[in-house]
Amino acid sequence: MGKGKSVRALDGVSLRLERGKTLGVVGESGSGKSTLARVIVRLTAAKSGEVFFEGRNALTLGRGEMRAVRREMQMVFQDPAGSLNPRMRVGAIVGEPLIVHGIVKGKAAWARAEEAMEECGLERGMSRRYPHEFSGGQRQRIAIARAMILRPKLVICDEPTSALDVSVQAQILNLLKDLQERMGLAYLFISHDIAVVNHMSDEVAVMKDGRIVEEGVREEVLERPKHEYTQALLSAVPGQKSERLSAVGGR
Repeated sequence: MGKGKSVRALDGVSLRLERGKTLGVVGESGSGKSTLARVIVRLTAAKSGEVFFEGRNALTLGRGEMRAVRREMQMVFQDPAGSLNPRMRVGAIVGEPLIVHGIVKGKAAWARAEEAMEECGLERGMSRRYPHEFSGGQRQRIAIARAMILRPKLVICDEPTSALDVSVQAQILNLLKDLQERMGLAYLFISHDIAVVNHMSDEVAVMKDGRIVEEGVREEVLERPKHEYTQALLSAVPGQKSERLSAVGGR
């Protein structure tokens, strides 16, 4: 790359997500999907642009204001092992957001953590174990419980099943859908797996080189794609599509 030149990780991206709905963002590795997620929650600084959440531009909020917004905007990461502190018991991990945001602490936080774990398919007695004592699917359930304990309005799922085998993927996806129905959550669901995006999403946005190249209702984009890049993504798994959709509980 020439001296003085720069690359835009995101360029002209404009998305809208309604309460209680799921917007799936799909694209190859390096397309800008994870950068988009990190910019929205301000884990990565944006040089320009706007991110409106509940009528406020999150990119211009002060630290205290952004902290309040983060109670309603949570994230589930790709690698559950990497997102969980190996030195903390999982009850403390799940309950930590309650303490950080000054909601409850001590035994009350621990009790709420056990309730959240139970909602995510984990037994209360597991709260005293450490992350390494769990399987990959169980660790992702712990991460989901931590994200849900604050009862957020928006949850950003950044490749939440890509590190799991197909049978466990189906369990985690069904858990996410069940929690969405019960809590009225909005999901920004990021994945390179079209079958997973098809199963989870109401609307789909296709990313390439930091840009949205196609966007619309799930059926329109994935069954009648207009952009050649979307067509190429779909044709990459021609004989496996129906099998993959079935494996993850597809429609």
